[in-house]
Amino acid sequence: MTAQDLASARRAEWRTHWPLVLAATVGFGFYSVIVNALGVFLAPMSGEFGWSRTQVMAGLTLMSLTGIFLSPFVGALIDRFGVRRVALPGIVLTALATASFALADGSTLQWTALWAVAAFVVLLIKTTVWTTAISATFDAGRSLAMAITVSGTALSQALVPPLAHWLIAEFGWRAAWVGLGFGWGAVAFALALPFLYDARDARRLGRPGAGAAGVGLAGLTLGQAVRDGALVRIALATFLVMFTGVGIVVNQVPILVEEGLSRQRAAAYASLFGIAGIAGKLVTGYLMDRFEAARVGAWTLAASGVAFLLLEHGSAPAWILLGLVVIGYTNGTKLQLAAVLTGRYGGVAHYGKIFGVISSLIAIAGGFGPLAAALTFDLTGSYAAFVYLAAGLTLFAAWLLLGLGAPPAAFAPAIDSRSPRA
Repeated sequence: MTAQDLASARRAEWRTHWPLVLAATVGFGFYSVIVNALGVFLAPMSGEFGWSRTQVMAGLTLMSLTGIFLSPFVGALIDRFGVRRVALPGIVLTALATASFALADGSTLQWTALWAVAAFVVLLIKTTVWTTAISATFDAGRSLAMAITVSGTALSQALVPPLAHWLIAEFGWRAAWVGLGFGWGAVAFALALPFLYDARDARRLGRPGAGAAGVGLAGLTLGQAVRDGALVRIALATFLVMFTGVGIVVNQVPILVEEGLSRQRAAAYASLFGIAGIAGKLVTGYLMDRFEAARVGAWTLAASGVAFLLLEHGSAPAWILLGLVVIGYTNGTKLQLAAVLTGRYGGVAHYGKIFGVISSLIAIAGGFGPLAAALTFDLTGSYAAFVYLAAGLTLFAAWLLLGLGAPPAAFAPAIDSRSPRA
């Protein structure tokens, strides 16, 4: 397939399937509404019930643990029933679970029970649902479509805190939970109902043209995937960059203060992180649709590894700022790199289960990365050792992706399969 043919295929996919990307972006944003809103509810809820902030936040740990253990099972549901029959009830149940936080009565047992319910139902609209829909529908334009979809979390991060603050100020914290749940949930459902169809749904419902041309349901089984060298490399690289990246992100302000910046300037620099992350998603998505995805990913991660060293060796604030922007840019690409490469090298027949396992690794890495960074500081009095570790592991992850070779032609567009896979 020539470059002109690929460009034509990308345009055709976007003309037909842009509503799916919109629905997936809003739906993915809904997945993170509870997490992004919780900090705004700390003061009013702890003030009313006399809870500590740890008690208010404890549910997040439960949600993370549930994701670690159950993500592969949700992936199996998606592979069996299609994204539509998982996501639509998932949106409704998540809206109800979010609104149910308004029922909190001061009992920590009841609060934990509310979080337990939310932890289970939110899994039905987590990352795997939306990435499976994109992977099974887009081919030539898959990477940019994935980039926009995973930007849903950035949309949530930008809109939910000020919206929650306004709702609490105007109507109280109980009504705010209800408004967030049913408000965002209604928009997500209204978009998903007419537009959320992947190739599996299209075949089941007999919808012509609902899957991208040339996208079939070929792919490795989960058993084959865990023995496949390329997918093992992708999974290991994803775990390493998430472990180090989340550890740095959570501790970025104290790390910058340790490098000599004032806390005010460190916070201002950190605010650029999210903006750079959105740019990273979109630019990398654009590049991965036009060049070999694994190589684009490898060089992106390599830039992150070098940028970590700038945090420790930047002789001026400008160098530290450059390092932070590069880290933010590359941090925004990590989830989509994992999602796109999993489809490229594993196909879409059992994508839900395969990416569900990788999602569990991401959850483990995100939970232990910040802890490792904090422990490093407690033991050494500095974050330097963790920053050096992050640089080394990220460069190693880049090497893992660089050695993938071309993916099987059956799973990837021509731009990625110009030579046989090693």
